[in-house]
Amino acid sequence: MNYAETFKALGDPIRLEMIQRLSDGSPHTVGSISENLGVTRQGARKHLQVLTEAHLVSLLAKGRETTVALNVDTLRNTHEYMSRLEAAWDQRLESLREFIEND
Repeated sequence: MNYAETFKALGDPIRLEMIQRLSDGSPHTVGSISENLGVTRQGARKHLQVLTEAHLVSLLAKGRETTVALNVDTLRNTHEYMSRLEAAWDQRLESLREFIEND
């Protein structure tokens, strides 16, 4: 998994809002996911392409509509990665605290 790609995709406020809208668990149309974001349909498509390349969403064309669904596994894996980093830093900070208090 390419975490840098995931964080880069989530680093844009429009894409982050799209992910937030999808977090209700149900698929949305491109129109509903981009409503009131201040982007054109083409602009929304470009943002969705970045999210797709980062494996954060899946697109499914149904006739004239495209449905967007959140890829929960990618978010779960990213969360687990961040949790491992957090645990490592907690350990380092605890070691530093012990060093300072016992010195």
